[in-house]
Amino acid sequence: MPFVTSEKMLTDAQKGGYAVGAFNVENMEMVKAVIAAAEELKAPVMLQTTPSTIKYGTLETYAAIVAAEAKKASVPVCLHLDHGNSYELAVDAIAAGYTSVMIDGSHENFEENIAVSKKVVEKAKAQGIPVEAELGKVGGKEDDLEADADTNTDPDEAKEFVERTGISSLAIAIGTAHGFYVGTPVLDKERVSEIKKLVSVPLVLHGASGLTDEDVRECVQRGICKVNFATELRAAYTAAVKKLLEEKPETFDPKKLGVAGMESVKELVKGRMKVCGCDGKAV
Repeated sequence: MPFVTSEKMLTDAQKGGYAVGAFNVENMEMVKAVIAAAEELKAPVMLQTTPSTIKYGTLETYAAIVAAEAKKASVPVCLHLDHGNSYELAVDAIAAGYTSVMIDGSHENFEENIAVSKKVVEKAKAQGIPVEAELGKVGGKEDDLEADADTNTDPDEAKEFVERTGISSLAIAIGTAHGFYVGTPVLDKERVSEIKKLVSVPLVLHGASGLTDEDVRECVQRGICKVNFATELRAAYTAAVKKLLEEKPETFDPKKLGVAGMESVKELVKGRMKVCGCDGKAV
């Protein structure tokens, strides 16, 4: 199945009361692992790259790898720009073959966030590409992106933001953080329900690595349609490689290291897909 955009899979999730798992990938092995998990569970899937990952491997390289693997898959596969930090990067991602983009203007004030998000929407929608934006600030650090404090999304502002920008999906802040949590996160889950009442587009949860299954499930039940996982995939991949080298220090073939990493990531992704409820939803 060729690339698809995120629009149908997220609207289907919204109607079906589940969430699509969106997984950040860093290399070919992680791409293969995530798509293999989706194949086994018959789940729609989104693969994502952040600006720092793109700097490492380039938009064209990731687009080519995911396109090649998606072509062999029987489930819908989308490649999404995660936390796009400029209009120019979003435009370049579309040109490279990405089938969904995020513009993250959450570090700007409300009006500036609207302006940059609307500008990306106008460009992307002309080419049939859906756009995710963020309102409020998700704390923690992911790659080069860092927020000093959490500012949860205001429901009324969310309604205005969606109406004025024309975005396809909205990432909201409810107390989650990027990276692993230092303490126990306190999530304002009721805020998901409040925003859902006022906003028509699918809602997105960032910073899900380290959340309990129960937390994720409740957020999905309240209206989250896409859940992002990044840090825990990196940790699983690295831990598997370290374990292999500890057990067999004579290993020097990168392919064997890659196989170990892939198996670990695949099992993790399968578990997260089941928590999101997207298993068996590929059509």
